[in-house]
Amino acid sequence: MNDEMTTPAPFRLGWEEWVSLPELGLPALCAKVDTGAKTSALHASEIEPFGPASQPRVRFAVHPIPGRDDLSIPCSAEIVDRREVTSSNGDTELRYVIRTQLHIGGRDWPIEVTLTDRGSMAYRMLLGRQALLDDILIAPTDSFCQPVLDYDAYHSAATLAAQPVRALRIAVLSREETNYSTRRIVEEGTSRGHVIEVIDTTRCYMAMNALSPEVFYDGQRLPRYDAVIPRIGSSVTAYGTAVVRQFETIGTYCVNGSDGITASRDKLHAHQILARHRIGMPQTAFAASPKDTDNLIGLVGGAPLIVKLLESTQGKGVVLAETKKAAQSVISAFRGLKASFLVQHFVKEAAGEDVRCLVIGNKVVAAMRRVAEPGEFRSNLHQGGKAERVRITKDEREAALRAARAFRLHMAGVDLLRSSEGPKVLEVNSSPGLEGIEKASGKNVAGLLFDEIEKRVRPAPARKRGASAKPGTLRPGR
Repeated sequence: MNDEMTTPAPFRLGWEEWVSLPELGLPALCAKVDTGAKTSALHASEIEPFGPASQPRVRFAVHPIPGRDDLSIPCSAEIVDRREVTSSNGDTELRYVIRTQLHIGGRDWPIEVTLTDRGSMAYRMLLGRQALLDDILIAPTDSFCQPVLDYDAYHSAATLAAQPVRALRIAVLSREETNYSTRRIVEEGTSRGHVIEVIDTTRCYMAMNALSPEVFYDGQRLPRYDAVIPRIGSSVTAYGTAVVRQFETIGTYCVNGSDGITASRDKLHAHQILARHRIGMPQTAFAASPKDTDNLIGLVGGAPLIVKLLESTQGKGVVLAETKKAAQSVISAFRGLKASFLVQHFVKEAAGEDVRCLVIGNKVVAAMRRVAEPGEFRSNLHQGGKAERVRITKDEREAALRAARAFRLHMAGVDLLRSSEGPKVLEVNSSPGLEGIEKASGKNVAGLLFDEIEKRVRPAPARKRGASAKPGTLRPGR
């Protein structure tokens, strides 16, 4: 029996090798191994630092295949350093340094790599001597001592499914940073590794031109956000929607668009949209002339009826007139104040209850029943109403989804009344609060919102040409 220890073969690398950077979602890169270079480098474009100073991160795009700028892999990583690097031609550049896992021929180890534009270089990655382990033997005259990989990996469904989660940069347009809904959005987004910035809507200002429209904030141009979550207060609807419209012009994904927010805030416009899409709602009427008061009351079936200011929120500016005389008095008072209002049929069978359906994307993700205090007809939580979990019917679910789609809102609170004729849509809220619905339903609504945002704005690798590149076809030269 031979007791001699077998010496393991050295791990050999040629002057060019195929490598993977799995943490960055790069399954195949052809790298040049250069012991004359101290620092490793990765080809990157659109390099953008972001995040808090205590934990800075960087986002960038990698075009892994030489000659294929149409294939772009979005990446993000923690910044570990920023250092000056002198290239072989003597130019000095200040580069971001990240740490990531390197995979070659069945072996994995962490390396530091700098980010720079290597678009003019034959190799998308340079492997410097700091990245080489002590037991690695470099064969400077050999190529591909380790297994050859394939650029087809970038077109594989399994590879794309295994792409690492890319950090997003998201703005929340809100004047109330400590508000429950805003805090929950920030907490949930941060817990997922995203960078969430709360922007006071009224402190934004805009530069409008044909080539590069911009949004500015406190003297600085705002960066390109992956998404904007509008939480526009009713008192600043006009300016807030102008800011949202500017982000839409830039091409930023906005959870709710300016048109939908504007329409939802104007009760008359909102009911006209519901009517246009044949969505059930209480009988509603509107008139400007005081001579039409009795006809207005008759159009909604007489008293009792609801008189509602066009821009009322949280149950404010909503009055129940129980008799025709009371209705005439309220309407006369509102007209005397030059207020715009509408009148609406009072659904008695609702008995001071309504149902709030929270729609995100194309799903009702949560629902609650709001019950008014004794003697109160308004069930709004801001008016003392109580919320509890509720199971909605198929008709109620469909009505909520149709209403959100009619306003083209990706997040909406749709308020329904349960009438003898089926669900009636009372209101579509474009900035629904999260506190009541999360506590009543027990669901992480903020998390479901980020699921929708990530699905819509986290890009898969873009491919414009059909043919994939083979190593032999696009093999880098020396």
